Amino acid sequence: MDPLVTALARLVVDAVWFLESCDDDEVDPDSAVKMMEGLGGELLRLPLDQRDRLLHVLTDLAEAEPDPARRDFLESFPFACGLVEEQEGHPGPSSASAKGVRQ
Repeated sequence: MDPLVTALARLVVDAVWFLESCDDDEVDPDSAVKMMEGLGGELLRLPLDQRDRLLHVLTDLAEAEPDPARRDFLESFPFACGLVEEQEGHPGPSSASAKGVRQ
């Protein structure tokens, strides 16, 4: 796997993680939602083969993540961004998208 893909995937996840975890006085909630929707929209515009590569990288990142909360976030990220229809291993709606990444 191209290390650039992994680095860019990590940067996107880090940006969304930051926006979801910061307090309302740190980042305006409307601005955070707008940014996350923009990121999600760009990911959805990727060609299917590139989207599959991204999903593979996200799976690898989740498997290698030692922090349980971040691992859960990584596992739910594809569903929260609308990259997949159902969240693997979770029958109900995702709780990872508190500020609404999903479009």
